[in-house]
Amino acid sequence: MAYELKLFSGNANRALAEEIAQYLRVPVSDAEVTRFSDGEIYVQVNENVRGADVFLVQPTCPPVNDTLMELLIMVDAMRRASARRITAVLPYYGYARQDRKVQPRVPISAKLVADLLEAAGIDRLLALDLHAGQIQGFFSVPVDHLFAAPVIIDYLGKKDLRDPVIVSPDAGGVERARAIAKRLNASLAIIDKRREGPGSAMAMHLIGDVRGKDAVVIDDMIDTAGTLIQAVTALEREGARRILACGVHAVLSGPAVDRIGTSPLEEIVVTNSYSRRRIGFDAVRVSRARLEGADDGNGRADDQAARGHG
Repeated sequence: MAYELKLFSGNANRALAEEIAQYLRVPVSDAEVTRFSDGEIYVQVNENVRGADVFLVQPTCPPVNDTLMELLIMVDAMRRASARRITAVLPYYGYARQDRKVQPRVPISAKLVADLLEAAGIDRLLALDLHAGQIQGFFSVPVDHLFAAPVIIDYLGKKDLRDPVIVSPDAGGVERARAIAKRLNASLAIIDKRREGPGSAMAMHLIGDVRGKDAVVIDDMIDTAGTLIQAVTALEREGARRILACGVHAVLSGPAVDRIGTSPLEEIVVTNSYSRRRIGFDAVRVSRARLEGADDGNGRADDQAARGHG
């Protein structure tokens, strides 16, 4: 039996919700998400959701505390309005960096967010390129973990890249970079960061050959762009012909835009998982890979390949 689909959006990335609605040929349903005079969040659902299959599009991007609370309160409103099923759609999952204890007396914030979402009443989570895959295991409800790699691979495949080499900016991203390199029939390079001794500066070692090649740096998140620019500097030093970068989540906080704008990067490709309302790109050329079509007929196979299992 088919239930009525209702698509709602918070204030985090309404433009993405509208694109999804257009793709699905449904309207963005009516909900008011504003503030009381003291700053507390006010939510009013302005249409009937009883028995409906509700999807709430709300990446928990900065201001992360506000966007997370908006989502929690919207979920509570839908639950109390008797929605049949509530799926939280988080293209960007905030507080994902602390996914385990790496030292004493620190929280596991990613697990806390999962607990809060379940306590509010979600029935399912849909997320894109989680910073740590194990976050899926923090939930007792089903989690659909999607990947942007298929659309990034498609975009890069249409570029006029000469002797391409896919570059991981650190050891943690090797699996992702290797899978994309395999799909593009490209070579692989890795930036190895290490300190040569106590008190010494971080040294950048390039594993692989990039001389005269078109290098594409692949990462899941571009935050302050420090790691990215270090990688770009190493690639330029080793003689890469062109340097591009791809990142799923364009956080671009702090000095990121200035760093990118003054770097040798020819192009940076990001998805629209993250709202760009507050940051301009006057200094940098940006191509935005679209998320629609990420689950077409070959979506599952592409996702597996992007994770290194293809």
